[in-house]
Amino acid sequence: MASVDRLYALYNVIADAKDKAGEHDKEFAEILTGVKGGTGERRLTSQFIARFFQYFPPHQEQALNALLDLCEDDEMAIRKQAIKDLPTICRGHTELVPKVADILAQLLQMEDQAELAVVQSSLVSILKTDAKGTLTGLFYQIEHSEDELVRERCIRFLHTKVRSLGSQVFSADVENLILTEAKKVLQAASSEDEFTLVMGILRELKTCQTVKGYQQLVDLVAEQVDLTRTLEPSDLESVHRLTSCFKQALPYFSSQVRSTLFVEYMWREVVPALDHLEAAVPDGPSNASLILDLLKIIAELVPHAGNLEDIGGKVVAIFDKLLEVMPLPPEGDAATEALEGGVSLEFSRVECLLFTFHQLAKHNPEFLAEDADRLKDFRIRLQYFARVSQAYQKRLREALTNKTGEELKTEENKIKLIALKTTANINILIKDLFHQPPSYKASIALSWKPASAAGKAMTNGAEKRHTPITFDSNIQKSQKGERQIYAPPRDKYSQRAGQYSGGNFRGRGRGRGRGFAYGSNRGGGIFRSGFRGRRGNFRPY
Repeated sequence: MASVDRLYALYNVIADAKDKAGEHDKEFAEILTGVKGGTGERRLTSQFIARFFQYFPPHQEQALNALLDLCEDDEMAIRKQAIKDLPTICRGHTELVPKVADILAQLLQMEDQAELAVVQSSLVSILKTDAKGTLTGLFYQIEHSEDELVRERCIRFLHTKVRSLGSQVFSADVENLILTEAKKVLQAASSEDEFTLVMGILRELKTCQTVKGYQQLVDLVAEQVDLTRTLEPSDLESVHRLTSCFKQALPYFSSQVRSTLFVEYMWREVVPALDHLEAAVPDGPSNASLILDLLKIIAELVPHAGNLEDIGGKVVAIFDKLLEVMPLPPEGDAATEALEGGVSLEFSRVECLLFTFHQLAKHNPEFLAEDADRLKDFRIRLQYFARVSQAYQKRLREALTNKTGEELKTEENKIKLIALKTTANINILIKDLFHQPPSYKASIALSWKPASAAGKAMTNGAEKRHTPITFDSNIQKSQKGERQIYAPPRDKYSQRAGQYSGGNFRGRGRGRGRGFAYGSNRGGGIFRSGFRGRRGNFRPY
């Protein structure tokens, strides 16, 4: 076992030999014994292995194993040194990159942030040396590791680096490799986080930022959901999985990438099951907005659908759901008392359902136009809802007037801004439906989707007021002095509106997430049973 002084002497012999360094086989073999020495010896051994690795092919396997021992050392400084040195041995030896990437991927389990940063830096280094080889090692861990933390951190690392390194590292061939491997990961993913992160990686690829790429991403989601499978409403885990998958597809639908199959699935499996889901969903943060999430998804899917089957049946189904949340007004004095005292109305659901109905009914205008009784009943409900909505809007405007930009960023005011947008959207759609015959020309931006100037109009309290809607077909503008001001309704406006819940699947693992057993190494180290297959022959990639 070489001492520090002996290691320096051996280093000088090999370094002085220059081009003939490979002739000093015995000296390099003696350097390798330093891995069993003290702190100084071990650190020098790591540095000298990296320095002379290329000159001694017969000792490369032994040298790599020595570095692996040092990567599991009890001393953090030595571990960090060995991790830094791993990429050096890959220069000129790209055949080692998949193996080294596999090792570094396992080291992403580090809890110390400084040490974790060294691992990530080394991964970036070998990515720049050989991107395909590095990805082979990373995806091996993503697909086969039993450690959830390793899988998650590998995916997060890729997600970050695909975005930051761009075409500098990720060429078209490399992106195709990522797409191929990511498809395998998605097929096995049983965690919402894993699925979302992998889709996030694909979203960053230039290959996927085209109409053809968008269609590929939509197809991947369709495969994950399996649009031929029957949905079991009592299986809430499956329903949560469905919502998570559909959300990943929503950004890619357009006039060129149609949502037709997704819409058909929602009407076949989800819309008929909404009442059952309403009863089955228990109280809790991950389930509270499940129904609203589904209604939002439906609203976003419908505008991009192509030719739908049985459009009349779909209009009837969504109209019936809409009537459930748009009640008839109370009669007589009770109507005034209800408005002045506040009423409970579900504005968020009404926005989703009314928008969906508006989008579908324009393809079946006779549904309202040719049924006078239905239209009359519907307009009574619309008028009542509009009056309550306008009263609520007034109170929201008063609460937001003269707020500064910083004040509008508070969670409470963000909710009020979304609520204001929700009620404004509802009134726009109602006004359109009050035309004779009902019109379907109005266009709105759904309240939960990001808007660049969400709160600017309210800074000076100058938002445009909507004309009150009355049942009389000859709508007259009311004078300000004649408008009755109602107390704000105690609505059921969801505080989660405007954003989908990030509910998890029940358990992130794939049924194999037991992780590595905590094993002992020299002196009782911190690592989980070491690296798989790190001894002997390299794992074939």
